[in-house]
Amino acid sequence: MSKKVYVIGSLRNAGVPDLSKYLREAGYDVFDDWFAAGPEADDYWMAYEKNRGHSYSQALKGYAASHVFNFDKKHLDEADIGVLMLPAGKSGHLELGYMIGTGKPGFILYDEVPERFDVMYKFANDVCFSPEDLLEKLNGL
Repeated sequence: MSKKVYVIGSLRNAGVPDLSKYLREAGYDVFDDWFAAGPEADDYWMAYEKNRGHSYSQALKGYAASHVFNFDKKHLDEADIGVLMLPAGKSGHLELGYMIGTGKPGFILYDEVPERFDVMYKFANDVCFSPEDLLEKLNGL
């Protein structure tokens, strides 16, 4: 049975489907269905909630946020490995941290060499700088 990889990233990172396809072709079961919501999903949700007079805190307690959260968490829990594809935001970093915190391997795929190093990326199994580098490390698990 192939390992399930949850590709974590930004709705605005157009490279997510390409990485997912690459990993599928290498034999991995990849979850990236969250990407189907489109690059403006969070903006529309925020505008909708603000239009209803809700604060951010209230919006997070609403049905829409709970539905999306539970959908993503279910798949995070079912995945064997997490890959954070940069650039990504706060949610992506929290998702990878959650997976690593549950004892699952996690990797960070940079889109370019960083201007600054971040020591806390030591929580991840490794940092990678190309899909080929990532695949080699996944295959080594």
